[in-house]
Amino acid sequence: MSRTDRLFALMQALRNLPNPVTAARLADETGVSPRTIYRDIETLRGVGAIIDGSAGFGYVLTEDAALPPLSFDNDEIEALVLGLREVMQIGDPDLVAAAKTGLSKLQARLPAGQGHRLKHAVLSAKRFAKIPAPTVDAGTLRRACWDEHEVVFDYSDATGAKTHRRVQPLGITFMDRSNCLLAFCILRQDFRAFRLDRMLDLKVSQNSFRPHRVPLLRAAKRHFANRQ
Repeated sequence: MSRTDRLFALMQALRNLPNPVTAARLADETGVSPRTIYRDIETLRGVGAIIDGSAGFGYVLTEDAALPPLSFDNDEIEALVLGLREVMQIGDPDLVAAAKTGLSKLQARLPAGQGHRLKHAVLSAKRFAKIPAPTVDAGTLRRACWDEHEVVFDYSDATGAKTHRRVQPLGITFMDRSNCLLAFCILRQDFRAFRLDRMLDLKVSQNSFRPHRVPLLRAAKRHFANRQ
């Protein structure tokens, strides 16, 4: 790991871990020795990060010099917290991790009073029904949507019937109890929603459907809205 990457990892650990966080815990989190943590803390302080604490007590990141302050009103803060906590409930593993990191970064960029309000927001999100885990890599699907490349996969419907599909992926939407890929299906020549927990053996094709994703996505949303 390069020194830059190590310092970045240390800042992330300071943002994410419960305060105060000891040098030993930071060393475990970043894969270096406590002695290296002591040196890196001083380096970060030298470039403007305000880190309270000392060896034997633990450290608290009170101001992140790498992230300029942001301005939100209180309702905007509550809305952001609620949205990110909802992602933690319904997102795929990569998005859950990103939401947690995003929340910690947001807190680091807010003024102290609003950072406290974000940390102790009165709104939260909880899903009591377990969201089925994707059986394909949702990150690969997201990239295929942005890159406008067709994908192929095996799919099992609600009855267990299996088909092989080639689709133009448009976006991923949480529908009621599961995450679904919205796509134009080449086999059916129509828009379809495919549950991510019923897809297998996903492969990204080199066939491009650029620049049709945005108009197709608009048409797909109209299609599904008319079926409600």
